[in-house]
This record gives sequence, C-alpha cells and structure tokens, in this order.
Amino acid sequence: MENSLRTQDIKLIAIGNSKGVRLPKRLLRKYGFGDSLLLEETERGLLLTSKKDAGKMSWEETYKAMAKEQEGWEEFEATLSDGLEHGEFDD
Repeated sequence: MENSLRTQDIKLIAIGNSKGVRLPKRLLRKYGFGDSLLLEETERGLLLTSKKDAGKMSWEETYKAMAKEQEGWEEFEATLSDGLEHGEFDD
C-alpha cells in the first residue's frame, strides 16, 4: 500500500430507499474488495475493510505490532511456574 494518502470527491447515489457510493474499479482491485465489506465507525470517519481479511494479521504484521508495543515477557515466565499446567481442566 502506498504511503501517500489520496482524496477523491465522490457522490452519494440513490439505491432504493438508501444511499450508496461507487468505488472505482482500481480501488476494488487494490484492496481486494469482493461482494461484501466490513464497515467500521471510527473517530475519524468510516473505515471499509475486506471481509476476508477482517481481524487477521500476517506473521510479519503480528511481529511488527508486538515489537511496537515493547511488551515485557517477565510475567510470562512467572506463569510457567505457577503450577497450573496440570490441573482440573486436564483430561
């Protein structure tokens, strides 16, 4: 995806009793939009995402997100020795 943001004027069109927008074919291909999208309301406006990719991150994206958080793993080590690895939920 490009780093530069582009703006484009679009018009709302009548679709029965509703309104809709037409997205250029170039953008449909670029973002992999199919017949159905997810619409999310954010503080900055509306966000459209492809349904097939909803909530999924690649391993690279996951790694980068974890590195950005700079989360410490000290507490994880403590959970390994808490004695709960064999307990009431084992079969």
